[in-house]
Amino acid sequence: MRVTRAGIIEDGRAVALDFADGVRARFHAVWLRDNVLDAAARAPRSGQRLVSVLDLPERARLTEAEADGTAVAFAFAPDGRRLRFPAAWLHANRYDGTPRRPPGWTAPGITLWDAATLPTLPTATFDALRSDQRTLAAWLGAVRRYGVAHLSGLPCESGRVCDVAALFGYVRETNYGRFFDVRAEVDPDNLACTNRGLQAHTDNPYRDPVPTLQILACLDNDVAGGESIAVDGFMAATLLRAESADGFALLAGHCARFEYAGSRGVRLRSRRPMVELDPDGALRAVRCNNRSVAPLLDVPYERMEAYYAAYRRFVALIDSKDLAVRFRLAPSEAFLLDNTRVLHARTAFSSGGRRWLQGCYADKDGLLSTLAAIEEEMGTAV
Repeated sequence: MRVTRAGIIEDGRAVALDFADGVRARFHAVWLRDNVLDAAARAPRSGQRLVSVLDLPERARLTEAEADGTAVAFAFAPDGRRLRFPAAWLHANRYDGTPRRPPGWTAPGITLWDAATLPTLPTATFDALRSDQRTLAAWLGAVRRYGVAHLSGLPCESGRVCDVAALFGYVRETNYGRFFDVRAEVDPDNLACTNRGLQAHTDNPYRDPVPTLQILACLDNDVAGGESIAVDGFMAATLLRAESADGFALLAGHCARFEYAGSRGVRLRSRRPMVELDPDGALRAVRCNNRSVAPLLDVPYERMEAYYAAYRRFVALIDSKDLAVRFRLAPSEAFLLDNTRVLHARTAFSSGGRRWLQGCYADKDGLLSTLAAIEEEMGTAV
């Protein structure tokens, strides 16, 4: 990428750059000073900043801006500092002209899906994931894009579900332990440990923060029923917004409350919206688990009935057959899901036979970090 022209504007407070592809972008002097790329300003191994924002001149101004094609050289007042930035770096990190988007937008790397567009989950074998970096990158990339992926060939041994988390990060231990069993029990402390069907839900909405990834592995399954179901919560939220912008705004604009008190000594509570947006309106997370909803106290009296109408419609969309991807886990199979986006469910199953799943939690930052490192090494970073 080349810069064809550089011009100082706004009395030196900013610069306008014209790039060879026709893009024009403005950069503030203070922003350029803060993002200095000189080795003296960055730790050599981590790239972490060695300079505080308080070390910057309070009124930084540009006195020179000279483009030589592949880079731009700047001089600053009041201290006369000179800095040089690659044109490609400036093009990749431009912030001028950020489009205004309606609340609920999703990043380009996220693909919404339903039963028709994702009839089967992206999959790989456990051995291939352990031995081949490209296979692992493709599998982790599927989780980043779709929020869910499947694997086969995991040894049918208790605790091996944690080996899936070790492919990219670490297990997040909770009051349920490092890993937990999902099978029918005589006196369960969670409805998951019965043979009842479970409505599509995100796990642990009563935690703040929630575990952002969940892995469920099958050790045994010879019952009638017990199919697994995955639903793209971002798709459901997008459909709700298309039907009712007001309903979407209600679920995003007011906190719901969730709680869990099934185990002695455990009283978990959280207060978060069912549809969570970033400050710029990006769709960040969904939280939906009817079993764990506490009394809703944060919706104004005048809007409570409308809120419940939106809540009801959101759940109806989640429960619709059009959004449900159904599959039956066999022993040695597992699936991983983004617990801030993808809801999971199961159908009821017979009391005869055995259905034994084990689960564990992990965190998405580890997955995204591992994926970014592999992509950088392979030269395919996004």
